[in-house]
Amino acid sequence: VKAVKSYSYMDQAPQQEVNIHEGINDTLTIMAHKLRDKHITVVKDYGQNLPLITAFGSELNQVWTNIIDNGIDAMSDANGSGTLKIRTWGDDEDVWVELADDGPGIPDHIQSRIFEPFFTTKGVGTGTGLGLDIAHRVVVTRHHGEIKLLSKPGETRFQIRLPRQQPKSQNADASNE
Repeated sequence: VKAVKSYSYMDQAPQQEVNIHEGINDTLTIMAHKLRDKHITVVKDYGQNLPLITAFGSELNQVWTNIIDNGIDAMSDANGSGTLKIRTWGDDEDVWVELADDGPGIPDHIQSRIFEPFFTTKGVGTGTGLGLDIAHRVVVTRHHGEIKLLSKPGETRFQIRLPRQQPKSQNADASNE
């Protein structure tokens, strides 16, 4: 129950100072049954002293959920098990999260479409094609960050850059003029 409340940021402001590691760990707790059932090993390489970022925490948790869920499905479809690697690091301006799996990879000819709404590599009735579109919108539009796909056979990596501070909204800028 604690993980669910924390994952959803229940009873908290929508935008606040967020600990990326806590969000990822809450996501892994929520998804533990699927990781266990699909025989997925999780390897964490968390950066030391990663700063808090100003973010919509529940939306970021949806990003982690969508990418991890896709990775689990890809690995379990390929060989019934796999390894999910999660790496974080930061600099003066940004926090970075890399989520990597050792599934079959995403074919080159469809990589340019992977963030399009309703595009899916899953079978009919299995995927909606909205997970990576949502992830892209949350990272790029809502958080002014960047999400990048790097994929080859045996490795798919999503690198996500999130600014430590969000730019002031246009409304706040207008009221200060």
